[in-house]
Amino acid sequence: MLSKKTQYAFHALIHLAENADKGPVLISEIAQEKNISIKFLENILLELKNAGILGSKKGKGGGYYLLKTPKEIPLARIIRLLDGAIALLPCVSLNYYEKCDNCRDEAVCGLHDVMSKVRDATLKLLENKTLKDILTKNVAI
Repeated sequence: MLSKKTQYAFHALIHLAENADKGPVLISEIAQEKNISIKFLENILLELKNAGILGSKKGKGGGYYLLKTPKEIPLARIIRLLDGAIALLPCVSLNYYEKCDNCRDEAVCGLHDVMSKVRDATLKLLENKTLKDILTKNVAI
């Protein structure tokens, strides 16, 4: 499951994308519109900024804005940034691999094989879907 943090990040990114023509958006506006704690949202937006997804401007007319178009922001990137591994088991993770404690041999583990296929299918979808795909279907997020 996506963490609340990642869900809120998507809500904020959608708000920023929908308001891109208005320039930088204040954290307080996003927090109020999406019903997110300002403190929690500050941390999320800072992580997105540090990852090069958002920019910010200080002072009058300041706030956060997208550095890339929604079409250039893959969903997998946001999920990995905020939640870590996309794989359901650590032994099949591409970026966060860890040997499973209770597995004797991954080469003959049926669960490993199935979860590798699940990971591949999930990644294919999440790497090819972008923020734009959410925006075009967005009704009440």
